[in-house]
Amino acid sequence: MSLSGVMDEDRRAARTAGALLPPHMPALMVALTAVTGVIEAVSLLALGPAFTAMQTGNVLFLAFGAAQAGNLPTLPAGISLAAFVLGVVCGSHLEAVSEARGRRWFIMGLLVEAGLLLAAAAAAWGLAPQYGAPTPRHLAVTAVLALAMGLRNTTIMRANVPGVPTTLVTRSMTAFLGGSAMGRVAVYGYRTAGWRLRGLSILAMFAGGFAGALLIRAGCPVGWLLLPPAAAVLVVGLVYRGQPPLHTGPAGGRDRSP
Repeated sequence: MSLSGVMDEDRRAARTAGALLPPHMPALMVALTAVTGVIEAVSLLALGPAFTAMQTGNVLFLAFGAAQAGNLPTLPAGISLAAFVLGVVCGSHLEAVSEARGRRWFIMGLLVEAGLLLAAAAAAWGLAPQYGAPTPRHLAVTAVLALAMGLRNTTIMRANVPGVPTTLVTRSMTAFLGGSAMGRVAVYGYRTAGWRLRGLSILAMFAGGFAGALLIRAGCPVGWLLLPPAAAVLVVGLVYRGQPPLHTGPAGGRDRSP
C-alpha cells in the first residue's frame, strides 16, 4: 500500500473511532501508557534486562545473543517473549468468549491485568532490584508482567484509540512529528485533538519511565514498585465502567496500527 493509502486509512480509522469511542477513553489510554512506562522501567532496570510490553527489544536481544555479540543475557528476553505470546493467545480466546456472551471485554481485560500485576507484586515482595544477573524469582516476576502486557495488547485493540496504543510510542511519535510544523503532513492534523493526544501519549510514556527509574534509583523493592501500576489499571477499569460500551463491528474494533 502506498504512503497516501496508509494515511487515508489512518484518517478514516481516526474519524470512525472518534465517533464511536466513549468520551473519556483517550484520557484512560494515556493513563495506561504511563503505567507501561513504569512497568518497563521495572522489568528492564530491576528484573532484566528484558522488556515486557515492547517486545521489539526482546526480539533484538535474542538476535544479538544468537550472534554472540553484545554480551547480553538472553534468558530474561526469551522468558518475557514466551510469556507475552501466552498472554496474547489467552487474551484473544477470553475476549472472543466474553464478547460472544455479551460481556464487556475491555473492563474484564483491565481487571485481569490488574490482578496479574498484583500477583507480580506479591511474588516480588521483598525482592531487591537486580540488573544483569536475575535470579529465578526475578525471572518469574518478569514472566507474570509479560503475561499481563500480552493481555493488555489484546485489550487495547478493542478500544482502538488512534495514536495511543499504550504499549509503544513509535507510531505516535511519527504521526506527532509528521503532523507538526516541522513535518507539515496535513493528514495528521496539526494542533487537532488527535495530534495533541499523540503528544500526550509520548509524554506519558516518558513520565512513567522516569518515575519508575527514580523509584528504582531510590532503592524501592520491586514489590512496592508494582503496586502503583496495579492500582492505576484497576482505577482505569472502574472508571470505564461508567462509560458507554464500545460499539464495535464484526472486526471487534481491531486496531489497524502496527
